[in-house]
Amino acid sequence: MTITKPFAPEKILLIRMLSEGDVVAIGLPALRFFRQKFPQAELHLLTYGRGKALVELAEPDLDVRTLEHWPDDFFQAMETFLGLAEDIIGETYSQIVNLDTAFMPCFLARFLQDAGEPVSGNYLSMSIQTLIDKVGDQSLQADYVNVPATYMLSSFFTMSRWFSNWALGDYLPEGGYPEFYLKQCCGFSRLEMDSQIALSHKDAAQKSNNKPLIALCLSQSADGYNYPHGKILRLALEQKGFKVWFDTELSKDISQLLRQLHKSDLMVGKPSAFKWFADAVACPSLLISGASDAKIFMPDYATDTTAPCPLHSGQLLTQYERLQAKCLCDDPELLADNIAAILQEISGTEQHD
Repeated sequence: MTITKPFAPEKILLIRMLSEGDVVAIGLPALRFFRQKFPQAELHLLTYGRGKALVELAEPDLDVRTLEHWPDDFFQAMETFLGLAEDIIGETYSQIVNLDTAFMPCFLARFLQDAGEPVSGNYLSMSIQTLIDKVGDQSLQADYVNVPATYMLSSFFTMSRWFSNWALGDYLPEGGYPEFYLKQCCGFSRLEMDSQIALSHKDAAQKSNNKPLIALCLSQSADGYNYPHGKILRLALEQKGFKVWFDTELSKDISQLLRQLHKSDLMVGKPSAFKWFADAVACPSLLISGASDAKIFMPDYATDTTAPCPLHSGQLLTQYERLQAKCLCDDPELLADNIAAILQEISGTEQHD
């Protein structure tokens, strides 16, 4: 009698642990790409913080692993990620793909690689033993931990493009940075940029046919300082007859935040994770660019990029310089006029459609 070994489906772990917006904009399209490429495989995702809740909303049947606590202290973080590596090794994955670019996920990938695990993607440029030795004799340079070009190697042949000023080039993907990263850097050229989060029928209520609803998502900003005139902007919009809400009113409950974004006619904010959340629930976006390059986010609408505001960007000014400085942030009254024009354009487009 011949005894055959039962077929064991492929088991794949994807790692994406950066910001929660990043998990939506990059993690979800990557997951769906691997699901399409390996339809029989058991897919797992390792993420951090609220990334787990976001992915579970989008892919309820996926096994999502999360790191609950990421210590700020470097040595404690090393211990935490080494413990995480032991758990991963026990899962006997057939593929482990690190899509992250931060130091600790690359540290994790290198440890797994050194332990003989089937790791691809981004990893640390030195062995874990060498790293530990350098930490022990205090010869590890700060730049090695802080500069990706110093610490990161990759099995993705085109990852070198990640270090280029791609937003200044001729290739500007419709999906902004996430599409550039996944298609041009990771080499997933056939990947579809699907970051949609389909809400339940109950949650996906139709947008109101009465007053347009505007989401002011101003609590985050990629350029390091938040838009300072949010209250004035809200008042100007309400005087025009619009309904307005701030992200801070709902941001603790990510599912409620997504539901409210879905019901909104426009998301207004500085470049941040909220743009990716708005994309996920089909809410048009206007970015107050500030000192960020809007091409990285490719919103539906954007204000012109400005120099960092001397009054609000945290610049160290003398008392005289502060008296002479002028605010470079977008004027809230003019911004409200532009928002009204955008909503009229959106309304006309929807009626035409």
